Amino acid sequence: MLRRIVAGLAAIVLVAEAVVLVFVHIVLGRTTANQSMSIAGSDPDVMSKATYGLGAGMGAFLLLCAVLVGAAVTHGVLGILSVVLVGWGAFVVMMLILCLLVLTLMLYAAPRETGVQDAPPPLGELKPTNP
Repeated sequence: MLRRIVAGLAAIVLVAEAVVLVFVHIVLGRTTANQSMSIAGSDPDVMSKATYGLGAGMGAFLLLCAVLVGAAVTHGVLGILSVVLVGWGAFVVMMLILCLLVLTLMLYAAPRETGVQDAPPPLGELKPTNP
């Protein structure tokens, strides 16, 4: 029960975060356009449009994450209800969908398994990038 509540709250927080980030990028884009700010001679119009695009992309990504978390919570609750209302077959289907949703969320965080451990180079082999 607590996991579902936490996941639901996480989805709500992700939606709020998406709204705030989009708003911040709109303000930054308008400020860049109105002040004609330039970094190292960059075009201010391109910079403001890139800021708008970045804000929209980040907002869409966070909304997608919120939808996936919300869908996982919904399938968990519906899986529990389906045992009582429909039967074990529907429960199995709902749990398979839940497993796929959770797998989708977890695959992005899991490191790639290559079987070979990437050890850091010995200290003597490190070279500065800027002498």
